[in-house]
Amino acid sequence: MATGTHCRLPAEWEAQSGVQLTWPHADTDWRDRLDEVVPCFVTLAREIARRERLLIVCPDADAVRGQLAGQAELERIRFHELPSNDTWARDHAPLSVFVDGKPCVCDFTFNGWGLKFAANLDNQLTRALYRQGAFRPEVALRDWQRLVLEGGSVESDGAGTILTTEACLLSPNRNDHLSRHELTALLGQALGAHRFLWLSSGYLAGDDTDSHVDTLARFCDARTIAYVRCDDPSDEHHAALARMEAELRAFRTQAGDPYRLVPLPMADAVYEDGHRLPATYANFLIVNGAVLMPTYRSPRDGLARERLAAAFPDRTIVGVDCLPLILQHGSLHCVTMQYPEGFLT
Repeated sequence: MATGTHCRLPAEWEAQSGVQLTWPHADTDWRDRLDEVVPCFVTLAREIARRERLLIVCPDADAVRGQLAGQAELERIRFHELPSNDTWARDHAPLSVFVDGKPCVCDFTFNGWGLKFAANLDNQLTRALYRQGAFRPEVALRDWQRLVLEGGSVESDGAGTILTTEACLLSPNRNDHLSRHELTALLGQALGAHRFLWLSSGYLAGDDTDSHVDTLARFCDARTIAYVRCDDPSDEHHAALARMEAELRAFRTQAGDPYRLVPLPMADAVYEDGHRLPATYANFLIVNGAVLMPTYRSPRDGLARERLAAAFPDRTIVGVDCLPLILQHGSLHCVTMQYPEGFLT
């Protein structure tokens, strides 16, 4: 980044032009569970399209239109027919920044969360969307393929602070050729970050991402962080999440004040084939006028809704049944990517 250039990664609560979904299809890991997961995506599409544009990546637009007919406002949806490995838009879609006030989409490498899963098609989606005219003509494409980075691994306050986890950003098979200092410097250039809040503790069983921060702790505004708290000493997460809470309490805002912390309940344990799945209420999505919150058909859904309502008093809290999503070890925020105002056509 040239000397004097100013870059900024907007906060999620800023005005949005739209949200991306990458639709489940027979060539994804959802192939045997499409009947279970498509209704979740339909609900997401409906709630997003009520409030802003929706960009859907899919191999067959007509098939998805049929699934959405009578369920969502189709005139607010743009379809882009492209192949994908899977549906986790949070991690294969671009991060949107402003460079000297000009909108830009950053194309980082997505390598399947550290070479765990195939990602060859997903890693091409940003460039393909750009070529297909998904973004306004004034939006530039920034090539950051020299860095591996997933959107779920970073939280921005919109003013140069990044909240992230050591377990993910410093993990092997991502950017292990870089020292922590070198990685921080490059991310500072790419995202306009001048302050990093590193969490060294906190995890969810069944998480394939090496502790993405969007499963654990989230900015709600520049002074507020919502986070997962486990109150059950017998739960395997209790000690690690208690250490994470202590770290959050020690963090300070840019003004030097403690953050207002909003504890979210630990989701009821969900298992499949004896393995615990990473259900979390921290995986919410902020959209224009609302917060879309994952629910898990649990009594704890109500408490999570109350806590998020306190964190977002000016937004409607909308629950979306995400029990099907966590069968593939992700949730609501993981399958979405927002674009700030001025980005989408």
